[in-house]
Amino acid sequence: MPASYDTLVIGSGEGGKFLAWHLARSGQRVAVVERRWIGGSCPNTNCLPSKNEIFSAEVAHLARQAGAFGVATGPVAVDMRGVVARKRAMVRDLIEMHLEQYRASGAALIMGTARFTGPKAVAVALNEGGALDVTADRIVLNLGTSPAIPGTPGLRDAAPLTNIEALELDVLPEHLVVLGGGYVGLELAQAYRRFGARVTVVERGPRIAGREDADVADALARLLAAEGIDLLTSTEVASVRGRSGEAVEVAVRSGAGTAVIAGSHILVAAGRTPNTGGIGLDLAGVALTERGTIAVNDRLETSAPGVWAIGECAGSPAFTHVSADDFRVIRDNLAGGSRSTRGRLVPYCLFTDPPLARVGLSETDARAGGLDVRVATLPMRAVLRTRTTGRSEGFMKAVVGPDDRILGFAMIGAEAGEVMAAVHVAMLAGLPAAALRDAVLAHPTMAEGLNGLFAAVPAA
Repeated sequence: MPASYDTLVIGSGEGGKFLAWHLARSGQRVAVVERRWIGGSCPNTNCLPSKNEIFSAEVAHLARQAGAFGVATGPVAVDMRGVVARKRAMVRDLIEMHLEQYRASGAALIMGTARFTGPKAVAVALNEGGALDVTADRIVLNLGTSPAIPGTPGLRDAAPLTNIEALELDVLPEHLVVLGGGYVGLELAQAYRRFGARVTVVERGPRIAGREDADVADALARLLAAEGIDLLTSTEVASVRGRSGEAVEVAVRSGAGTAVIAGSHILVAAGRTPNTGGIGLDLAGVALTERGTIAVNDRLETSAPGVWAIGECAGSPAFTHVSADDFRVIRDNLAGGSRSTRGRLVPYCLFTDPPLARVGLSETDARAGGLDVRVATLPMRAVLRTRTTGRSEGFMKAVVGPDDRILGFAMIGAEAGEVMAAVHVAMLAGLPAAALRDAVLAHPTMAEGLNGLFAAVPAA
């Protein structure tokens, strides 16, 4: 006999698990089907594990620089087994935290692979063996995404690392070749360089961090190059030979000609693919977009009645904090509200050291949209807090409209994510740039630099 629920969530990622726990606590019969990662990718393979190992790399870097702060440490060695063990311990604690939430809420967690057999009907191949037929009045698709592997000749045969395998490496690569100069590639490139590996980043675009303004991306490139990372931009990967973990040869071509990069490991950081194939969405009447994401409206409803989608698989920006907001959208609409995904002001951070944070429009996007903007920048060395820490790399940047409305903010510098949050809140509140220019901000903090930044905004 099939199991019947009020709500079935397929996938246990951020937004889906929050919705399941919420609905179960409100008295509904709720089940979550999860193939492998309890809690989704964020606590297991992506956000938190990567930041855990990145922090270990930062500790190694600071230890090597300790002499500049009057601290004697002696030779510094990195134990990759210890790095991975620390990360795994964190993941175990997070999984147990999630299991406790399932127990406390009453939501059922079914470990297995789901496939639609018809509208509101799902067959689950259980991980422990056997199968379970499930029906539900409401179904929420929280399918997530997977690392994309380009069809470059020889790349798949080389068994390249993705972020998942890279965070399980308990040996230090001799030479890590990173394919992709976006967020994942740059974060792990810097971390492994600080662990002691030689690192080369190959980016097909004209610069790394291609979604950023040129001045921001160029500043980041200078910082990474100064640490000894080789950055090859406007460079295509033609083919790959060998096997990652043993020896590889990466043939590349650029305006300068062709070359072969000899490395020990390859990390592919070339985007992500939605997990929407092979689960029978057509049998449920769920339509896809041309990009393979689930087609939804601004309430996250799919083309099938009673079926919602949440997070990256629905085309939402690929951030855990956006998936959490998707949960709020669906939660409020199920309760009779009218919450929408339109007009969300989404912040994001690149967790290099120093980090890059941005919210709102870049200068490039604002000008491309025909907006009359005023732009100000402030070097981090002008913020007195950096005199105490020695962490003076980078700058702040503000994009302001003619009505003194803050349209965007970017920062590359120590504590960038925390400083950005202050600007983000000001933007949500509709405060003018002058409010941050004249605010009494604590001294000496990094956020105090906002006074100087917004004081530098040209007069309208």
